Amino acid sequence: MEVEKGKTFKYLKDKREVSSGVIENLKYFNKMKKMIIGALTESKMTIPQLTKKINMPESEIVYYLMTLVKYGYVQTAEVDDMDEYFYYKIKNNG
Repeated sequence: MEVEKGKTFKYLKDKREVSSGVIENLKYFNKMKKMIIGALTESKMTIPQLTKKINMPESEIVYYLMTLVKYGYVQTAEVDDMDEYFYYKIKNNG
């Protein structure tokens, strides 16, 4: 019996349906990721600076920023002059 590669993935994809809530959450995460990385492309920023730039609640910025740190898109830089906040910058993988 010959085994075809990728059949399991196709079978599971056809068998299981992804809920619309999951799809909407993924779309929102990707939107937030794009906004935060876009802001950090200009320069490194602290959380209060990102909050002003993106104009969203700080708690939401922290949640998505920490997720981006966890998955390796963003990294911490030095502490600001008042020793209050870390700067965040895009992770250089190369």
